[in-house]
Amino acid sequence: MYTLGINAAFHDQAAALVKDGVVLAAAEEERFTHIKHGKRPIPFSTYELPYNAIDFCLKTAGINLTDIDHIAYSFDPNLVIGDHETKNTVEIPLRPGVNSLNGWQNPYDGLFLSSILNAPGHLVDGVPHHLSDRFRGATAQGPYQWHFVNHHLAHAASAFLPSPYERAAVLVIDGRGEVATTSYWLGDGNDMTLLDEVKLPHSLGLLYEELTTYLGFLHSSDEYKVMAVASYGQPTFVDYFRQVIQLGEGGQYTIAPLKLEETFGPARRRGGPLEQFHFDLAHSVQAVLEETVLHLLNWLHEKTQADSLCMAGGVALNCVMNARLRDRGPFKNIWVQPAAGDAGTALGAAMWIDAQQRPLPERAERRYEMHHAYLGPSFSDDDIEAFLRWSKLPYRRLTDRSQEVAAYLASGHIIGWFQQGMEFGPRALGARSILAPPFPAEMQAKLNDLKDREDFRPVAPAVLEEAADAYFLNARQSPFMLFVNDVRPEMVDAIPAVTHTDGTARIQTVNEQQNKPYYDLIKAFAEQTGVPVLVNTSFNTRGEPVVCTPRDAVESFWTSPLDALVIGSFMLEKNRDGLGETYQELTQSETITADA
Repeated sequence: MYTLGINAAFHDQAAALVKDGVVLAAAEEERFTHIKHGKRPIPFSTYELPYNAIDFCLKTAGINLTDIDHIAYSFDPNLVIGDHETKNTVEIPLRPGVNSLNGWQNPYDGLFLSSILNAPGHLVDGVPHHLSDRFRGATAQGPYQWHFVNHHLAHAASAFLPSPYERAAVLVIDGRGEVATTSYWLGDGNDMTLLDEVKLPHSLGLLYEELTTYLGFLHSSDEYKVMAVASYGQPTFVDYFRQVIQLGEGGQYTIAPLKLEETFGPARRRGGPLEQFHFDLAHSVQAVLEETVLHLLNWLHEKTQADSLCMAGGVALNCVMNARLRDRGPFKNIWVQPAAGDAGTALGAAMWIDAQQRPLPERAERRYEMHHAYLGPSFSDDDIEAFLRWSKLPYRRLTDRSQEVAAYLASGHIIGWFQQGMEFGPRALGARSILAPPFPAEMQAKLNDLKDREDFRPVAPAVLEEAADAYFLNARQSPFMLFVNDVRPEMVDAIPAVTHTDGTARIQTVNEQQNKPYYDLIKAFAEQTGVPVLVNTSFNTRGEPVVCTPRDAVESFWTSPLDALVIGSFMLEKNRDGLGETYQELTQSETITADA
């Protein structure tokens, strides 16, 4: 039984494919279209579906859309349609300035819901011509069965069903779903029970978004920048935010209107200078977010008496908050979905419907655990070399990839690293990464310049799993880079580039089973330098999604100051002069050109 999951309602469009309880593929639409987050979350874009991601999923399984048994769309319009259930048409504003219309809270709510209700038709009628082969023969009626899945249920399922736990509490916390903004669940086997929820307009996610906008960043996109800026600040304004957020009983809270400009003055203009006031404001909201969620978890733990916690929703990507919940919270174990944002709801919706539709006793079986996130497109050496030859690019085949690339990195160079299946979720985890040595300290600024991004942005370490505790305090297995750890004081001088201003680092632990090429490279680097750590940041430049294909990788490589590209078993370099003795000793193999 094939189940296709789709996320398209807000942003981060994505698709995932599940077969009899096992995830076969998952990818975000942005990686194919080069539009960051796929689209902006506005009513006019609701009709846009992740056709490229769907095509990839179908191609991975070698099937067509007509072979799908169930489609799970991660938003249920029936939860918000209310009194409009009997209507067949909607009216939208013709001109600006209309604030409400025909009972809708937002005058464009009707358009938003119409696009979702008509998604089955859009799926087959709107497919791009070059992708149409795998969609041919399907209609709005199937032959598959269509399911609208509660948005927060899809988030919760994405967190619990692929987790290592048979029983766990689940926290979903984001900007909004249909009506919920925070929800609490108990997962048991393949079942999910809703315990309670907080509803609009009260939303910790939307509060963080509003501050993101006030600080001059793009909401529903740049919240991670606020988290980074917060490290430079002081808790000057925590009392203000504690008054805004009122905690109640049973996991409930209310949020008063922020009125930031009335309280603090004009918002920072985009690209304007960041002052201490901005740092302090970001720090304050981050601190109050952490203590608020910690309070909510104490209630959830008391309610469920569970040892383990699973988390999803965009707020669950806040790795600083996650670390505080790990270190000070009531749960012994925490697992966070690596695609915790809306993209992950495609995976959760598919896994939930699969679990519900499989016949008994199969329905009760857990057949999949998410050990890695390499669920996207992959390319063989033959595929890669064919593209390089077609492009008439000079390249060479590496005889010992790990040792040669480790030596190249040890001599101070920065590379693009393109291997195996692309990561699902926002983090580059060693499949589509930019890699560099974690020293000297100036490497952080060099990488930010290379990626044309703000100076305050930290870069993250990838560390051998078995060596993590030697470099980072309280280090646990962390393959998805979703927690921060304090760098051990005695190790700061060894890895200064990945040590943030507050002494922390967002670590990724790497073992051989998850990603052997990546593990072998870090191990070789450790053998040559004594340091089992590399800088890992996403393989993209400002405004671009993470690279997906060999073409994407080559284009990003040639339009950025990267020193080399290691793609599969091949290496491309820009300048072979003055690269150091270590490199010259290793260039014994003949460079292959298009004329070879």
